[in-house]
Amino acid sequence: MTQTTPKLHLVCGKAASGKSTLTAKLGQVAGTIVIAEDDWLATLFGDQMSSISDYARCAARLRDVMGPHVVSLLKAGLSVALDFPANTIAARAWMRGIAEDGHATAELHYLDVPDEICKARLRARNAGGEHPFSVTNEQFDTLSSYFVAPGPDEGFDIMHHRADDGTPNPD
Repeated sequence: MTQTTPKLHLVCGKAASGKSTLTAKLGQVAGTIVIAEDDWLATLFGDQMSSISDYARCAARLRDVMGPHVVSLLKAGLSVALDFPANTIAARAWMRGIAEDGHATAELHYLDVPDEICKARLRARNAGGEHPFSVTNEQFDTLSSYFVAPGPDEGFDIMHHRADDGTPNPD
């Protein structure tokens, strides 16, 4: 019987770039589960989140408990599609540590989508009312100001997804 190394799938991209859609697709592979930050935040802290600083505070609390949990899943041989934004160098370092502690490979999916497309998707998502959080154009711009595209020196296998065709291109 062959045992495969579990994989931690990470997603990097601005709001409404398609991170949740991609992690849902990645989660369809046998032996892979999806852990979605928005679902957990909405359930645990939804009534406490009305600003970006609220998000940062609540997301930090969630990461404190979720990191060791994901490590245990990886050590159990499961792969995880982590639907948390890997949008800063610090966030990616935290995620890389999870992969290392869980003896897993880390694959970073970078969704490179222009702001205009993301904002149009946000307007549609907000109007649909199915997503637990609405994001205004101003909030999008603020969140985007923290975004740092991943670089090869960060030590990830990077799959670059461009808006033109959605096909990942290994970098």
